[in-house]
Amino acid sequence: MVNFNGTLLNKNDTLLHHSNRGFRLGDALFEEIRVLNAKIVFWEEHYFRLMASMRILRMDIPMKFTMEYLEKEILATADANNLGTDTGLVTLSVYRANELTPTSPTDKVAYIIEIEKLSSPFYTIDSSTYEVELFKDYFLGKDMLSTLDTNNKIVEVIASFFARENEYADCLLLNDLKQVVRAVSGSLFLVKDDTIKTPSTTNGAKNTVFRRKLIEIAGSLEEYTLEEVPISPFELQKADELFILSISKGIQPISRYRKKTYGNRVSMNLLGKLNANVRLASLK
Repeated sequence: MVNFNGTLLNKNDTLLHHSNRGFRLGDALFEEIRVLNAKIVFWEEHYFRLMASMRILRMDIPMKFTMEYLEKEILATADANNLGTDTGLVTLSVYRANELTPTSPTDKVAYIIEIEKLSSPFYTIDSSTYEVELFKDYFLGKDMLSTLDTNNKIVEVIASFFARENEYADCLLLNDLKQVVRAVSGSLFLVKDDTIKTPSTTNGAKNTVFRRKLIEIAGSLEEYTLEEVPISPFELQKADELFILSISKGIQPISRYRKKTYGNRVSMNLLGKLNANVRLASLK
């Protein structure tokens, strides 16, 4: 079942008109959210990120878009999909509803809530080979729009096809200053000696809730220093570890980049702490 503006519909029902602004103009954004034990994990943080993203895109926020209203709609969608106490990945999409041209703005917004049942309540480490390569055909901007989750993902789409055609598991994306920003599948972290680095939002990194949570966790480790700094492609082969963070998979260690192979000791340590945070949030 899919929640379309508060109405639960079958997934096979037609929801959008062919002239929908999100489809034709990219005038849409989304927030990915984890549900566990019939609780929304880190809901307050996700809600405020969604509100901030809508403001950046100059969307008019409906009065009914309160934290309580959207929480109720998300959990109703989970219930309609028989999620129970299982884990689900929610995608809450918001778009301007009128089918108008870019020069005729509209204030009306609509939303769709989808949910996918996940196989495990907590994250696990996938230790299989995960080789990546730089994608250098096109670059990301390093402005505020790059920090949002919008449906403007053409660079990521082309990079994912490049990865598949060349038998890589993922690609690392660059901004227009040739700094490494993130992977196609999530946020990038680099470990070298006693320092953990990740690109900052001013470099073009996405400002996701789970990225901020992992930064908070890594920053609390006494044996490591956490830095949000630009990462040069030349640093990649000097690193001890590289890993990717996403809300769907958790922490994915990178095993190989060109001639360099990496370990996953820090990844394993951080994954345990991330799972503990997720579990605690689901009990509140």
